[in-house]
Amino acid sequence: MSSALVMENRNWDPALSSLLVTLEESRDDLPCTEEFAFLSELLQKPELHSLVHIHNKVLASTNSRDGRFIPVVNSSVQAALEALADVLPLIEQPKKSWDSRQNSQELLTLLQTPHVQGLLYAHDCIAQKDYYPILPEVPFDIDEEEETIKIVQLVKSNEPLGATIKTDEETGKIVIARIMHGGAADRSGLIHVGDEVIEVNNMSTEGKTPNDVLQILQNSEGTITFKLVPADAKGNLRESKVRVRAHFDYRAATDPYIPCKEAGLDFDKGDILHIVSQDDAYWWQARKENDRNMRAGLIPSRALQEKRIVHERSSKGIDVANIGLCSLSVLPGCQSPKSPRCASKPRTKKIMYATAENDDFDREEIATYEEVAKLYPRPGLHRPVVLVGPPGIGRNELKRRLMALDPEKFKTTIPFTTRPIKHGEINGKEYYFVSREKMEEDIAAGKFLEHGEYKGNLYGTSADSVKSIINAGYVCILNPHYQALKMLRTAEIKPFVVYIKPPSFDVLKETRHEAYARSTFDEANSRGFTDEEFEEIERSAARIEFLYGHWFDEVIENADLSVAFEQMVRAVQTLETEPLWVPASWVQ
Repeated sequence: MSSALVMENRNWDPALSSLLVTLEESRDDLPCTEEFAFLSELLQKPELHSLVHIHNKVLASTNSRDGRFIPVVNSSVQAALEALADVLPLIEQPKKSWDSRQNSQELLTLLQTPHVQGLLYAHDCIAQKDYYPILPEVPFDIDEEEETIKIVQLVKSNEPLGATIKTDEETGKIVIARIMHGGAADRSGLIHVGDEVIEVNNMSTEGKTPNDVLQILQNSEGTITFKLVPADAKGNLRESKVRVRAHFDYRAATDPYIPCKEAGLDFDKGDILHIVSQDDAYWWQARKENDRNMRAGLIPSRALQEKRIVHERSSKGIDVANIGLCSLSVLPGCQSPKSPRCASKPRTKKIMYATAENDDFDREEIATYEEVAKLYPRPGLHRPVVLVGPPGIGRNELKRRLMALDPEKFKTTIPFTTRPIKHGEINGKEYYFVSREKMEEDIAAGKFLEHGEYKGNLYGTSADSVKSIINAGYVCILNPHYQALKMLRTAEIKPFVVYIKPPSFDVLKETRHEAYARSTFDEANSRGFTDEEFEEIERSAARIEFLYGHWFDEVIENADLSVAFEQMVRAVQTLETEPLWVPASWVQ
């Protein structure tokens, strides 16, 4: 590419042409990368030069200092009528050429189409500032001796007013309780929290309840006139930038305590909410992320929702402060100690990992909202994929298939053990063999994500082994005991947690029998799963979801192993290519 080519294309934009010449002159000094070639090709595209020409034309057409467009005429409809009057004789003149008459006929038809006429009419309304609706004159018959009063007029539409009212506990008067961000009242800039409502459409609010005033508003049409006593302090409505992930479903219509059901915001578990105001201790204002509706809605605050959950669980006999300590029957997946299902336990697996505490004595976190932020993919620094789920659900097989898909990309940790090394084993291949004293010392120091004892020997997964795989640029695949999430879910590791969920009992039993699946509860004998083991899988799954469900980034139901694997591959691809919501502390 040279300046000669630029000279040949005289329709090119001068600024882009100059940039292209400079780029080509630097070709010998810069590495020839894909980005270089892409930029060179882009600067030569006629479409780009045409867009720049259009942009420059638009800028040149502004004829005011503040850059706003000013209409050339205020009556384009009249101009179109005059054009029709001039074109009509041209069509009827036989002396005119056929092409001239054809063009005139086409113009005549075009100017009479409803779309063009509607466009011209809209242009004139804007040019003449003939906006609808036009508010009536504000009355000024206020006694000068009365306190300062402001009169606000709003046009009622299908959109809610965006404000709630209440009775002041001290004065008994009706006042503005809150202004919804983005609502009509907020956009007006004339109504503020604490303003006293004296009249609505010339109807006094004295002696009335908030419901009485709401009834007046509902029965009003067109313009609504408020007579208000301004509050002493007018706080500016500043939107916060907090985003949270909801860990519960909410429906305002079924909430008996919400101040205004019409102002409520419905959401589902997992939705990302933009919390725009936390001024009220019990009712926050929020929008759904990427929702085009700018008006915020009311949702229960974290404190209010936690109180509700505590009350609900207490009423059901659940010990929230120390869940599982008094009665295992309150946890999903656990029957009464007298139940025959709890009488027989599944056989111990070869390696039964367990963290320092048993989950029966874990303090259950009351999950309501979690503050989140977007984490963008980091080249060469992949988030580990953590598979959790009940024993026997197929996590090991999914892990094996994923690692076989690309052995140079996916790696897993090598566990530590205190058992003696066997003939043919290599230290650092199947296991890291260490002394019991060393491993107990590291366990006490918190260096293991999970650990357990089997037949007098310790087994465990160290945190450093996970970090070393991440720092080496691999995708670390883990399938730990679900309690390990307490140590894995940190800002340093940033795991992507995939929950492998069992289908319903009947589907679980049918699919495993059809696949001739071997039981993972009894390694000594190769046999199929029993009904008791299927029931144990379902109970364990309910328990995991109850305790840790708010930490799952992806949920995959493993009814069909091939389908579940495809879903997991897609989830891993999304993890590598798209920004995802994570705890806000991970990106600070």
